[in-house]
Amino acid sequence: MKIYKFGGASVKDADSVKNVSTIVSKNGHEPLVVVVSAMGKTTNALEELVAAVFNGGDFDEVYQRVYAFHYEMLKGLYPSKSVDDVMSPALTALFEELSQFKNQSFDNYGKAYDSMVPYGELISTTIIHEYLSEELELPCKWLDTRRYVITNSHHRRATVNWSATEKAIQEEVKGHSIFVVQGFIGADEEGNTTTLGREGSDYTASVFAYCTRAESVTIWKDVPAVLNGDPKVFNNTIPLQTISYKEAIELAYYGASVIHPKTIQPLQQLSIPLHVKSFLDYSAPGTTITEGAGLHPFVPCFIRKEKQILITLSTHDLAFIVEDHLSTIYQTFHDLGVSVNMTQSSAISSSFCVNFDPVITPKALKILEEKFEVKFNDNLELFTIRHYNPLVINGLKEGKEVLVEQISRNTFQMVCRAK
Repeated sequence: MKIYKFGGASVKDADSVKNVSTIVSKNGHEPLVVVVSAMGKTTNALEELVAAVFNGGDFDEVYQRVYAFHYEMLKGLYPSKSVDDVMSPALTALFEELSQFKNQSFDNYGKAYDSMVPYGELISTTIIHEYLSEELELPCKWLDTRRYVITNSHHRRATVNWSATEKAIQEEVKGHSIFVVQGFIGADEEGNTTTLGREGSDYTASVFAYCTRAESVTIWKDVPAVLNGDPKVFNNTIPLQTISYKEAIELAYYGASVIHPKTIQPLQQLSIPLHVKSFLDYSAPGTTITEGAGLHPFVPCFIRKEKQILITLSTHDLAFIVEDHLSTIYQTFHDLGVSVNMTQSSAISSSFCVNFDPVITPKALKILEEKFEVKFNDNLELFTIRHYNPLVINGLKEGKEVLVEQISRNTFQMVCRAK
């Protein structure tokens, strides 16, 4: 068994879907699990749809935008079909289900999110499966991941129940067939849809790899390999040929977008190699992540996180920030699903750099204001350098106002904004 994972950029339009189908077909008739994300920027649009339902907004405008995007893609995939026939009954049913959320109310943002956003993956995998089956006539089976990835009920950051998931996957995913599954989603034991966190499709791939004892996992990206920085952000980036599991976990933890933070652990347990390759050039060697491989070449690695907010908390009576205060703070973050990317403490205050969320962050600030003096700076960026040196640190600081910085043995971080 091999696992292929395709992200949104790899299925952003009709030509991209055809390209993915070519990559899948080159695998021959060996057993293969194809994990697919939502197409293009669909997840972002569906998050707008959640906001429209939860906070009030123009549901119809966002829904029509999502529908039109997929409809145009289908016309590109099936140019010989009539306009009325490009949308299959299965896809029509999914869009009908999605449209019904307009009339629903939710008292919990996380549940609303997990109920609606997964339709991006359900729709994309249905399109891929139908194209592979009908146009390429490949032995192909569509699976609803919610029946196989069993999780707890923690919405937006669900934890996998490994024993139940392994049993469900091993009973279904076997034989010489191509299985098309959704990344990012699962369900709790009551059947309620859950999600594994943004970019969770990589994690889904490693879950299926672990449960099927796969030969390898390949993540297909729009870059030739894992680079030492995002080429859209940093200059003169270079490909990394090999990365150890440990280094990959570190890079993922700090926000390297090429790998989801949870992806590596299941693969490491069974020594399953992870390949990162380009869907634009199948012949390029890419990057291999495996046990003991080391970072080659050994160079500084750069990571940027946008949309950060720096929250500084102090007690009202200027008492020390101690363990019970920190426990209250982190419990608040945990309960709301706030991701903390960096923290720094002094005697009477603690600062937390977290991802900004337009719905969750204001709630967190309101709750924290009940017990602490709260100050914050928003519209910030968090930069991380693994294996830094003074030259690259100084270069990164140019033209930026640094609010907080930290240096450890192998890692430099700073929270900043442009001057």
